[in-house]
Amino acid sequence: MDFDLSDEQKQIKQVAHDLLSARSPFSKVREAADAAEYDPSLWNELVELGWPGIAVGSEHGGQGLGAVELAVLLEELGYACAATPYLSTATAAAVIEATGTPDQRSKWLPGLVSGEQTAGIGTRELAADARGAAVIVLLDGDDAQLVERAAAEVEELVSIDPTRRFATVSGEGEPLGAGAADRVRTAIASEVIGVCQRALEMTLEYVKDRKQFGVPVGSFQAVSHRCAEMLRQTESIRSVAYFAAWAADADPDRLPEGAALAAAAAADNGRQVTASSIQAHGGIGFTWEADVHWLYKRAQLDSALLGGSKRHRATLARLGAARVTAAAGAAAGA
Repeated sequence: MDFDLSDEQKQIKQVAHDLLSARSPFSKVREAADAAEYDPSLWNELVELGWPGIAVGSEHGGQGLGAVELAVLLEELGYACAATPYLSTATAAAVIEATGTPDQRSKWLPGLVSGEQTAGIGTRELAADARGAAVIVLLDGDDAQLVERAAAEVEELVSIDPTRRFATVSGEGEPLGAGAADRVRTAIASEVIGVCQRALEMTLEYVKDRKQFGVPVGSFQAVSHRCAEMLRQTESIRSVAYFAAWAADADPDRLPEGAALAAAAAADNGRQVTASSIQAHGGIGFTWEADVHWLYKRAQLDSALLGGSKRHRATLARLGAARVTAAAGAAAGA
């Protein structure tokens, strides 16, 4: 069995990586944070590539791919810590495509796929990109609903991550189908993979170059152990997030388990990897000039969007108990 990305998916990933390396270096991230606005030229370029509709069917103007391809792009957007409404808009479009009604699809997908409209995602207490959105996907536990921006009260919320716009939202909308909340959390976890991978790579580069007592600090056991743990935590998010993305399209019955695994891993490990990166950078890691703080802040807010890990571990326990009960019942019946 092949657990790797396909050649097409690898190509999408490489194109995204190269584009964002050129268009969204940390200098551009800083500019967007200082201006408290997204870079419209970056968003327009993503739209021209058709990426907002990567997981939307061609009948609605999308590329007709799936959740894994969306996860690939989100990983690279997280790696670049890009200041763009892509996460919210592309995820909302994919969720509406997969779990919305025909009326919801026809009403919202053309505008989201074309980039003429953007979307928000999150909870009532913390929603990303809701302020300028046309529509917002709001999560409430395992359920999700679609709230039209015109029918909602949206109040801007200042957070520690100025590279993304946040708000609180009130208002009622229309329910989305089963799996909507799981798909949103899978998408957020996919972004966290890239955030952690970038933090790990920046840390390795630093500890190889920084010297104390005439040797690289990376040769010290405590530092090398920290880096090894960062790698383990990053790969644990990657494995379960891509499993959840695969399940979303290939085996929806396993999506609740996959999304809970991904959300729990990303909520905890994202914060820990980026915090370890700051620690490994030593005194410079705590300064405004060091770029690792952008990754730390993005991971903190992604963890909040995921709702922390506790509820997702409870979901896994409940799913596991149900599986054991079902197996016991089948054995008794036999």
